[in-house]
Amino acid sequence: METKSTNELLAELERCEDFTRFYRENRDEMVSEPLSVMLEKLLAESGRKKAEVIRLSEMSEVYAYQIFSGKRAPDRKKLLALAFGMGLDLEKTQKLLKCAGYSPLYAKLPFDCAVIYGLCKKLSVVETNGILFSLGEETVG
Repeated sequence: METKSTNELLAELERCEDFTRFYRENRDEMVSEPLSVMLEKLLAESGRKKAEVIRLSEMSEVYAYQIFSGKRAPDRKKLLALAFGMGLDLEKTQKLLKCAGYSPLYAKLPFDCAVIYGLCKKLSVVETNGILFSLGEETVG
């Protein structure tokens, strides 16, 4: 089954006359899995061990394990640090942010622009933080 893009769903939603019907027909398109489940899936896809991801994310070990287990709800920057640790591309990072209820990265915002660059160029958290620091922005993680 092919999934619909966000734009396709939005267009359908704008045209729909009956929300209940729209929702019933598109329920499978909605983000519904817990963040911890999505993190485990992305971790498996990355081919990295959890300890390696945590080390690469430059995050406290205890805090990161709590995020992975679902005991802690991370802020947006902590999720971005984990995305760098897993070596995620931009598309998967955007899905991760959306799953957690955060806004996707937006290229017109200086912080987000630098993070997008870091993700696309496969930079580390430290390298990306260097760029952010040079811009006078807060750092990731």
